[in-house]
Amino acid sequence: MRVKSKWSNKGRERTLDEVGGAAAFILWRIAQQGLLNLENEGFQTETRSQRMDVIAEFLAFLVHLADRKQAEALDANERQEFITSLAQHLASTMQENRTDAEGTGDYRRALIDLLNERGADYAECPTPDGEPGYAMKRYFGECVSAVMGEKDNQWITDQVMDVEVPEALPPLNKALNELFAKPAE
Repeated sequence: MRVKSKWSNKGRERTLDEVGGAAAFILWRIAQQGLLNLENEGFQTETRSQRMDVIAEFLAFLVHLADRKQAEALDANERQEFITSLAQHLASTMQENRTDAEGTGDYRRALIDLLNERGADYAECPTPDGEPGYAMKRYFGECVSAVMGEKDNQWITDQVMDVEVPEALPPLNKALNELFAKPAE
């Protein structure tokens, strides 16, 4: 998957809100691609709402990884500002998509709650060499499997662990490296 993650005006420093907004767009695309990959492998979703649930699980995983990957580069206040911006931008996108799929409602809060809940769960999992370990990948796979439903359920976790996580990491890492790169002088 190709993602555009370089700034067009290279000489300007970006705010953490701008970086959060750009990262949110990229994470949404990675999550959509993960869902599409699952469907192309024959794992069926029944409704647009179910598709949004799968995307939400991908987003929770990706947001947690983005937070961990930037933890050392940002101080506590910067980290909070970045993750808050990222979550708010994702929540707005989820609001738009769920409103189209399900009608009027407040869908932002549900995504924020999921990000917080999964973030606490993922925090318990080790990340050897800065990459998600077995426990984190397995938990992510089980979360996706739970929202996908019963059909082919036993294979979804393996697909997520063995295929979707390895496919999601390169564009995530590239995006974070490029979005947080210092502007050229």
